[in-house]
Amino acid sequence: MTELTETLELKLVEPNAHKHRKLCETKRAYQDALEAAFNANCTTQTEANDVVVNYDLSGYAKNALKKYVPQLCGGSYDAKELHDDHPVRFTNEGPKLDHKPQNAIEWYVKIPHHDDYNLWLPAQPNPEQREWLEALHARDAKMGECRLFDRDGEWYLHVVATRDVEERSSSADETPIGVDIGEASLLTVCHRDERGSPATPNLWNDEGKQVRRLRETYFTATRRLQQRGSERIAKSYGDSLWRQIDGILHTVTSEVVAYADQFENPVLVLEDLTHIRESMDYGAFMNRRLHGWGFAKMHAQLRYKAAEKGIRVETVNPAYTSKTCHCCGEQGYRPDQATFKCSNLECWVSESHADINAALNIADRYLSGESHSREHTDDDDSAEEGGRLTGPQDSQADAEAQELTLGAYAS
Repeated sequence: MTELTETLELKLVEPNAHKHRKLCETKRAYQDALEAAFNANCTTQTEANDVVVNYDLSGYAKNALKKYVPQLCGGSYDAKELHDDHPVRFTNEGPKLDHKPQNAIEWYVKIPHHDDYNLWLPAQPNPEQREWLEALHARDAKMGECRLFDRDGEWYLHVVATRDVEERSSSADETPIGVDIGEASLLTVCHRDERGSPATPNLWNDEGKQVRRLRETYFTATRRLQQRGSERIAKSYGDSLWRQIDGILHTVTSEVVAYADQFENPVLVLEDLTHIRESMDYGAFMNRRLHGWGFAKMHAQLRYKAAEKGIRVETVNPAYTSKTCHCCGEQGYRPDQATFKCSNLECWVSESHADINAALNIADRYLSGESHSREHTDDDDSAEEGGRLTGPQDSQADAEAQELTLGAYAS
């Protein structure tokens, strides 16, 4: 069995004036209690309890604070200052889910306000997470910590959920599917058929163009807004663009897993990108594009979505996957972003699609039993002019890791 964790997002549907006021009261009381406990440098739950007990909050929010503040004050986050906009955290005993399939809005959530007062609100979930919500409602999944966010007057509840899934049993009849993550083609997948020939490659080129356009818009527009002193507008606009990018990444990774799921015993094979970031230095412009690219996020999404289907994920050494011929194994070169040329004159593959070539090499390394971890070495598969762009990003797959990208103390 494998334990999966997913952060579910529910948008609270247009709270009326009374409920909106109560949500604001909860947020203000939580922020005040958090600031007081942080300023008192509470490094233990007992110290935090002595501070937050006096605030007008539910016990579920106070208990979450008692766990969270010591992490900020010298614990896992070791914050030097307090970020100005934290979500309201609740332990899992507080918020509740209710399902009314006969209603136009099916899902409802209970938000603790005080110990003796709760708010029931209709909620709109992410459609892709419906299965998780139903598992939570049926108690087939466990609810973890919940977080209440205010995004420019719109309220969201994030619910951390965990559940166990059974992995498919391995056999000799595996179908290794190479997954190449790039920038031009966002993702490329390919495998070999029973004769060893490349079969049914799939490339997500249009999605790569969309993400590049959104990211360039983000950097250009937010820089201009910041120069004009419009920090709040820049943050709101930037958040909107990144949510669009996240939506594209989620759609594409779901389609990759669906592609793999058509085979009887598939294995998704990814490049191990653990150390590749440390040796990237291609100039300010290219570094920005690579360091902000969604490699780590897509890796994480592919892993947990594959696990939901019982599909194994393996990693292989990424060195020279884009510069090696998938047919003869000789080193070649890439005259442009989309083309690979083999330097072996006797090889029948004189030219092939670069990303498909890389995906096949990734699958072949798993078949050959090569190391599934990358040594820290300078022999990386660096992106040269016309080369494939590779490297992980700061942001992670779920809400907790996205919070960490804002700073060690952020939420």
